[in-house]
Amino acid sequence: MKKIAVILFNLGGPDQQSSVQPFLFNLFNDAAIIRLPQPLRFLIAKLISIRRAPIAREIYAKMGGGSPILKNTQQQKQALENTLNKDSETTFKIFIAMNYWHPFATEAASDVKQFAPDSIILLPLYPQFSTTTTKSSLKNWHKTAKKNKIIAPTKTICCYPQQSGFIRALADTTRQAYNEARKFGLPRILFSAHGLPEKIIQAGDPYQKQCEMTVQALRDALAIDNLDSVLCFQSRVGPLQWITPATDDEVKKAGAEKRPLVVVPIAFVSDHSETLVELDIEYRHLAQQAGSPSYTVVPAVGTAPDFIEGLAQLVRNATQSEKTCASATGGRICNKGFSGCICSPASSL
Repeated sequence: MKKIAVILFNLGGPDQQSSVQPFLFNLFNDAAIIRLPQPLRFLIAKLISIRRAPIAREIYAKMGGGSPILKNTQQQKQALENTLNKDSETTFKIFIAMNYWHPFATEAASDVKQFAPDSIILLPLYPQFSTTTTKSSLKNWHKTAKKNKIIAPTKTICCYPQQSGFIRALADTTRQAYNEARKFGLPRILFSAHGLPEKIIQAGDPYQKQCEMTVQALRDALAIDNLDSVLCFQSRVGPLQWITPATDDEVKKAGAEKRPLVVVPIAFVSDHSETLVELDIEYRHLAQQAGSPSYTVVPAVGTAPDFIEGLAQLVRNATQSEKTCASATGGRICNKGFSGCICSPASSL
């Protein structure tokens, strides 16, 4: 029986309070995040991680001391594995590779080598491609796989911002939240995604454009007449100019207009600090202070059946495709202006 390994990529998160500072260091020591040469990047990562650790520990304390992202990813792994192996003549085995905390790609690679697959499919849990997330994870995997002498043929699913299962799962919960919020007036939907510095977008990163594609697909799926919605970006830090509008600014604006708010995380597929604390606690407080009569955060898609089936279809399509790198549509969806796209013939990992 043919054996296929599927690698799920995510950022990872500290599992306990003592893990917070080393997690932050790993994050900021990534060349895709702090785009400076060593040893300068090392020194800056060290400084930022020391300064931000106390604030971050407070955030993770609100979630029981650590991030739930690994647990949530493990649940997605199990659901996807069950779906893929149901009535299949192929054995699919799922492995998790986190970028900044355990299990790292090195741990996943060791398990993959022991599994000895006939082929490998790389599946980032980032619907929208970015050089700071998807490309960084894939680059790390290829480096690790080479070091571990993993030579099985490998295919990459680079992005799926409009994948039908993903959109259906998010649209269903968004519609429910919207209908509840209508009791308090005409709701405004904030489609919120993690932000990026403008200079990264200007350098050819397609993330913002793909977020726009997700929002358009969601608006089409919701089919709400005269829908009031805004794509906005959260989690900005540091002195650089970030892409706008900022989610917290839009929360304050809607509150000042006494509008019910429905906040939809479009770039996270499992709940963690950015949804459970930043959106659901910190921004809720902003909304209440500003005067919004209602504030609802739609949960991330998690293990919603439509989303898991959507991921499974991506994997099935990849097994049958001749392409080594493809989006959910089977080909490149970024125009030639986005040099950061890894499906570009000139791109390299």
